[in-house]
Amino acid sequence: MTSQTQTPAANPAAGRTDAPRPILALGGLANALPPHVWFCVSAVFHYLGPAFAVLLFDQVGVLGMAWLRIATAALIFAPLTRPWRVFARADRAQRLLLLAFGVCLAVMNCSFYLALDRLPISLVAAIEFVGTIGVALVGLRSPRNFAALAVAVIGTLLLIDVKWSSDPAGLFWAFLNGALFVGYIVIGHRVAQAGYGIAGLGAAMAVAFLVVLPIGFREALPAFSSPQLLVAAIGVGVCSSVIPYICDQLAMARLPRASFALMLSFLPLTATLIGVIVLRQVPSATDCIGIALVIAGVAMHKPAANT
Repeated sequence: MTSQTQTPAANPAAGRTDAPRPILALGGLANALPPHVWFCVSAVFHYLGPAFAVLLFDQVGVLGMAWLRIATAALIFAPLTRPWRVFARADRAQRLLLLAFGVCLAVMNCSFYLALDRLPISLVAAIEFVGTIGVALVGLRSPRNFAALAVAVIGTLLLIDVKWSSDPAGLFWAFLNGALFVGYIVIGHRVAQAGYGIAGLGAAMAVAFLVVLPIGFREALPAFSSPQLLVAAIGVGVCSSVIPYICDQLAMARLPRASFALMLSFLPLTATLIGVIVLRQVPSATDCIGIALVIAGVAMHKPAANT
């Protein structure tokens, strides 16, 4: 997922004349459109890309698809954000922070795809967002957040049901992805507070590429002998790790944290609709109740100002 829980922070590149022109152009475009537009674009692409990725698993493998997704994003972000300069200007603590961010991105994306290979996208999304409420609960222990977490957990249990509880490997990857998404929120927030913005995201994506390089490269090789397959994989990478991540940054720069947190409640619904349209994963009546409870839990929770 993307960095939708980060606190708005000024991009250090914004005030420098040597900042890449695309970054400066993005800053102007961000102010030209309402922030809700950026969020809506992100909400669509956040699960649209992974849904199309599932369709390519048989041809390039699960980890091969994760490799292609991260490689695509890293190659696109590199000229835009110049990660080598970001690391050169960072101090030791900041470099460690960016390294941790990149490792988290790499493992999170791999576990996300491994979960999608076994479980419906609506269930994986529900488990992912239970973690975000947990982060809010750590930052702000209130009856409202306890109730929100309880509602979301009940909804997730309904989604897991008996038929998916017999797939412990799938649930393991889904919960690992959810845990890493919590890590992504915490580390990504610190990166945003450091003032890196999209530049920090580009640096972290370069690190993520180095992490997955030996893991999924072999499975990804068939894509290089099929132009059509390679174009499809690149499209997945753009839809999964470029468009939503950038849109999240642009939306968070202008939306209050409470407003953004409330809008996140639409994402489990988006995941379900995309699962129906792209993957033909039609939810049952029980699944619909579970999804509704997760959405209610995300909508109810109140993030603390410093989380």
